[in-house]
This record gives sequence, C-alpha cells and structure tokens, in this order.
Amino acid sequence: MSAAYPALRMRRGRSSAWMRAMLAEHRLHASDFIWPLFICEGRACEEPIAALPGVSRWSIDRLGAKAEEAAALGIPCVALFPNTPEKLRTERADEALNRDNLICRAIKAIKDAVPEIGVLTDVALDPYTAHGHDGLVDIAGNVINDDTVSILVEQALVQAEAGADIVAPSDMMDGRIGAIRDALEREGHQDVAIMAYAAKYASAFYGPFREAVGSLGRLKGDKRGYQMDPANIEEALREVELDLAEGADFVMVKPGLPYLDVVARVKDAFGVPTFAYEVSGEYAMIEHAAAAGAGDRDALILETLLAFKRAGATGVLTYHALDAARLISG
Repeated sequence: MSAAYPALRMRRGRSSAWMRAMLAEHRLHASDFIWPLFICEGRACEEPIAALPGVSRWSIDRLGAKAEEAAALGIPCVALFPNTPEKLRTERADEALNRDNLICRAIKAIKDAVPEIGVLTDVALDPYTAHGHDGLVDIAGNVINDDTVSILVEQALVQAEAGADIVAPSDMMDGRIGAIRDALEREGHQDVAIMAYAAKYASAFYGPFREAVGSLGRLKGDKRGYQMDPANIEEALREVELDLAEGADFVMVKPGLPYLDVVARVKDAFGVPTFAYEVSGEYAMIEHAAAAGAGDRDALILETLLAFKRAGATGVLTYHALDAARLISG
C-alpha cells in the first residue's frame, strides 16, 4: 500500500523554489516556440495591428533584424504570413504562384540574414483571394477541393524553390498533403518538410489574424465546409491519420488552448511531432486581460504555454514567442 497522510505530505515537494524546480514535470525552452511574422509591402515599414496589441506587420527590409532577434533568443523557426495588396487579390489567387511575391522575397531576406533559422510558410489561398476563402470557389460559392489542391501544389513548390524549410498547408482540402509530398519529391525538394494543419477547426478565435493578413470582412459565407466542427475529436484523429499516411512530417492542432484535449489525444495516438497554434484570439485575450488588470501578463503567458507542453505539444506557434523566450532566459 502507498503511504498516506501524515507519513506522506505532498506539500513537501512544493515547499521551496528549488524543490519545485527539481520536481517540475514539464519545462519551457525557447526551442519550443515558432514565431509568426506578418509581412507587408514597402520599406522601413512597421504597421501595428489594432486587434493584436504589440504585433505589427513588417516590410521585407525589416525582417532580417527580426529573424536575428529570434535566433539570438534561441527560437528555431519563424512562420511567415503576407498581407497581399488589394490590387493583387484575385478570384484564383494568382499572386500565390508569383515567384517574386511577398512570401518568396521574405524567405530570401531571412535566409540571407540568418541562414541557420528555420522558415515555415503557409500554404493556403486566403491571403491571395478576393473572396477570402482558402480555395477556389464555384458560382454557388462552394470551395472546390481538387482544383484548389492543384494550385496548392504549385504554391508549395514556389515556396520550396524560394528556400522554405517547412511548408504548412492550412487549407484543410482533402488529399493535399499527398499531392504536395509527391510534387516536392519529384522536383528535388525531398528535404522540405510538411507541417500539416491536420486538425484546424472553424473557430471564432481567428478574427485578429484575418485583420492582420487583410482578409477581414471580405469572406463570403464561412469556412465550416472545410474547417472542422469544434464539436468533433474523433474526426481530428482521422484527419491526422490521413495526413501522416500521405507524407506529413509533423501535424498541427489549431486553435490551441480550447483544443488541448485534441493535442493530447493526437500525441497519445500517434506519437509524432505535434504542434499547436496559439492563435490570434488567444493572444489578444491575454493582452486585453493583462491591460485590464485581470492578471499578470508574464505569468499568463508562461502558464498558457506550459499548458501546451503538459498536453503533449512538441512546440507552439505563438505571437508571445519573444516575450516567453526572454522570460525563460531571464
């Protein structure tokens, strides 16, 4: 039989800072974080994003310094998201295939400045479409799966050729992981990894992100026809299984905190590198709560990120990456 009170007092293990540190089951490290960066046209530009306090869009000439800042803190990878100018947004997302688009130029700028940092790119059409959907739409407004996949394949190849280390399809089209993997192998990009947004939910937490990439207010209808129902978890496991079978190297659950149960189930079921995206709405809630005096900002950041690790996440895409890395190192 196990010992019981008073022979066993659980509080002994919490009695001092050194004891708590020694017995901690999970720890945060800067290498746990991927830092999302928003990109805009122009020079020497920093465009604060109203819905994301403390987050800005950066022009390409400023990205090298941002990547250096991340690398100096031990952050291994940045994720890039463009705010495509209005005049370049079309029904068929033509700008996504432009080898000189914002993303391609941003990849090159970062790799020139900090060759050792990883670059993850978003494979989806919503930053490039006039209608704001992640794929092509028919006359009735339905997203067309297979035609969209064909364009996603070309988009992934364009990004790989520009120097992306990880392409991350976030569109939730069926079959796109296998098609992209086949194309990468065929074109000699066998070292480019795929991080599949395998369980991406149709969430209410994405609003600030859509403002950041310029798609807020342009969406006709919603994305529930291709993003997942928040009520479902077994479906998420099926999605992950399919993406892994098609050649995904890593998988992602998005959003983060409201879906920690999904993160835990995925990691337990498959044992593969499993990432979570602490999305814009989650970030904004922490910032607004701290600004209102509802909690200590630093403590809220670290407790939230630790929850991801406790649930089994290999790493977290978070706008708090720099703050968290500084807090950990300090």
